[in-house]
Amino acid sequence: NSLATSAFYDILTGRDTDYTGSFKWGVTIKTADIPMDNQDYFKGKDDNLIDWLRDYSEGEKDDQFIRGFLGRMLFSGEEVLKKSTVLSGGEKMRCMFSRMMLQHANVLLFDEPTNHLDLESITALNNGMKDFRGTILFTSRDHELTQTVATRIVELTPGGIIDKLMAYDEFINSDAVKKQQEEMYAMA
Repeated sequence: NSLATSAFYDILTGRDTDYTGSFKWGVTIKTADIPMDNQDYFKGKDDNLIDWLRDYSEGEKDDQFIRGFLGRMLFSGEEVLKKSTVLSGGEKMRCMFSRMMLQHANVLLFDEPTNHLDLESITALNNGMKDFRGTILFTSRDHELTQTVATRIVELTPGGIIDKLMAYDEFINSDAVKKQQEEMYAMA
């Protein structure tokens, strides 16, 4: 359920504070996120991509520095002067990844990160996620991405959490997991 997972990520990122219960990130944790709906980051902003991304830079604000981060997401030459209001969904996602890289986080939160991305961008994302040395919490309908990146599967059910240290294909084909899922969903 994408509404439930988006709500979960909104709680983890602090965008939603209207819930019961509590959680606390560790003192050394620095998070960055890619929400499924990123429209709020672009609403009312008529900036070019350099100025848009500069707003999210905590340190260096120099054009060349900002261009470097946009270049990593395949924006080159005059493309960086494009207005943020005319971007396609895929271009917005690539801008969001540039924004995330500026944050130097050790925990990444991705809510359906492959939405709007072309195959080349998905492949680059997959490789980047595999190379990342921190923790990534993500939801995805992209089977290949999940299979190649995930090493731990956490399923939130009405009856509790199923938490397994295994690859995705192993998780979905495990008889023990299927039995646990039946029990957890029967509690609903």
